[in-house]
Amino acid sequence: MSQNRTPEDGCREDVREDAQAGADAPGSEFGFATRSIHSGYDPSANHDSASAPIYPSVAYALRSAKHADALASGEVSGFSYSRVANPTVDALEQRIAQLEGGIGAVTVGSGMAAVSFALLCAAEGGGRIISPTDLYGASVDAMDSFFPQFGVHTDFVDDINDLAEVESKIGPDTRAIFAETVANPSTEITDLKPLADLAHRHGIALIVDNTVPTPYLLRPIEFGADIVVHSTTKGISGHGNALGGVIVDAGNFDWTNGRFPHLTRKELVISDERNGVWHSFAEAFGNAAFIRRIRTKYVRTFGAVLSPFNAYLQMVGLETLPQRVRQEVATAKLIAQHLRGVDHIVRVNYSGLDDDPQHELVAQYLPQGVGTVLSFEVEGDESHVNRIVDGVKLFSYVPNIGDSRSLIVNPARITHREVPERYRLAAGVNDNLLRLSIGLENPADLIADLDQAIAGAY
Repeated sequence: MSQNRTPEDGCREDVREDAQAGADAPGSEFGFATRSIHSGYDPSANHDSASAPIYPSVAYALRSAKHADALASGEVSGFSYSRVANPTVDALEQRIAQLEGGIGAVTVGSGMAAVSFALLCAAEGGGRIISPTDLYGASVDAMDSFFPQFGVHTDFVDDINDLAEVESKIGPDTRAIFAETVANPSTEITDLKPLADLAHRHGIALIVDNTVPTPYLLRPIEFGADIVVHSTTKGISGHGNALGGVIVDAGNFDWTNGRFPHLTRKELVISDERNGVWHSFAEAFGNAAFIRRIRTKYVRTFGAVLSPFNAYLQMVGLETLPQRVRQEVATAKLIAQHLRGVDHIVRVNYSGLDDDPQHELVAQYLPQGVGTVLSFEVEGDESHVNRIVDGVKLFSYVPNIGDSRSLIVNPARITHREVPERYRLAAGVNDNLLRLSIGLENPADLIADLDQAIAGAY
C-alpha cells in the first residue's frame, strides 16, 4: 500500500491501483458485457445494494485521531474528502479501468478536463506535445492558444500516421504524442501500434482520446497506448444527461527515464516532513505515478471533480454500452452507405465503410465498427447547410455525440469554431460539412429524415 498521503487523499488505493473490483465482482476473466455491469462494485460493501448507491457526502468521519493519522499516512485505506475520492465515483473509476485494461483511472468533471489534465501532467514544467490537427475543436484550441500560456507547447503534424513526420518533431523537450483513436469528425483511424513503438523508442508517452469508439469497440492499451482519456459525457454515458471525463493509466510506462522531472522530484504532499521521509511520485507509486499525480495534484488542486450523481448515471449507461453501441454502429454504417448515393452530397466521411482506404486499419483495430459518428459534405454554400439543420425533424441539432438520440451539427460554426482556419480546413472541416451522431432510432426513419431535409434544402 502506498504511504504518506494527505488527509484529503483518503482513497481505496489497495483496490484501485490494482484495477480490481470488490471481492465478489467479476474480473478480467469475464466478457466485456458482464464486466460493464458488474466490475468495480461490491454489493456486500454497500449494504447489499444491487445498484451502486449515490454517496452525496462531501466528507467522511475520521472516527478517531489514531484512525485519521493512519488514513492520512496511507497505513489504512478509506475515504475522507470527496474532492479527491468518493465511493460512487470510485466504483465508476474501477469499472472503466477494468474495461480499458488499465491499472487505475481518475474521473473528472468533463472530457476537456480529462484531455487537459492528461496533457498538462505529461508536459508539466515546459514540455512539448506532438499532435495532429484532426481533433475535436476544443482540444486543438487548448493546445494551440491556451496551453502555451502555461509553458506547454504543441508541435502539430498533418498526418499522425506519417511516422517520419511525427519523428521529425521529437526533440529533447517532447513528452508525449496525442491523438484521437477515431478522429472527430473525419473518423480517420490512428495506427496505434507503430505510433506507440515510435514513442517508446524515444522515451515519450502515447496519450490517446478514445471517446468516439468507447472501450467496447477499441482498447488502445492493448496496442501500446500509455494513457487513455474519454469524454464519458458521450458514449459511456450514452443518454446526453451527465457531463464527465476519465483518465486511464496503462501502468506500463517508465516515468523515471529522465523526460519527466516532475514525477521524480520530491513532493511534500506525498511525504512525511515531520519524520524526514521524502518521496517523489515515482518512488511512492511506481508505475502508477502518473495517475496518482493526476489525482493528488490536478483533481485535488484544480478541483474539476465528477459529481457522484453524474458518476451514478454513467455507471447506469455503462451497463448497456455494448448493446447500444452495437446497434448504433450498424445504423451508422447503413446511413453512411445511403448518403453516398444521395444527390447534392459530394463526400461522406466514415472509415467503417468496406471500401474505405483505411479498411485494413479498421480490421486490425476496430473489427466491430469505428463508432457512431460520421460526417458529409454537401454542394452549394453555407445556406444549404443551414437549411438542412433547420429541416431535419428526428435529428436533434445538438453539439454532442454518443447520445441515444441521433444528432446533427455544422462543425465549422459550432464544435470547431475556435480552430484556426488552416487547421480546420486541413482536417476537412469546411463550411459545407455536417456531422452526425447516430442514436437508437429506427434506421429507415433516420434515412427518411435526412432525405427530406437534404431535398428540401435544394
